[in-house]
Amino acid sequence: MTKKELYSSGAPWEKTFGYSRAVKVGNTIEVAGTTSVANGEVMYPEDPYLQTKHIFSIIEESLKSLGADLSHVVRTRIFMTDIKNFEAIGKAHGEIFSDIRPASTALEVSGFVNPKMLVEIEVTAVI
Repeated sequence: MTKKELYSSGAPWEKTFGYSRAVKVGNTIEVAGTTSVANGEVMYPEDPYLQTKHIFSIIEESLKSLGADLSHVVRTRIFMTDIKNFEAIGKAHGEIFSDIRPASTALEVSGFVNPKMLVEIEVTAVI
């Protein structure tokens, strides 16, 4: 079996729910759905652009811990609570990925665990 490497961000719910922030198998890294949370608090609760920027900083840290970076991302999945935030979220996404151009999906969902969360993003990277 191919070696599996796990990365934990240290969030208490990772152990409770039984998941990792990111998992690397072979040359592929899957980063779990990531929200704009630091020290248990939702960051930028009314700003989808800044939440997205913060999310990508968390994702970038996860990728780096497993030997990759944002240039290795081949797929993004964006979940948002209000499709009207699409442009702000898309702007933040484009600032990172305008040259990398991963496949991407954006969906409106009914909500997240905390109503202050406006966006959640997961990515796939290949080294």
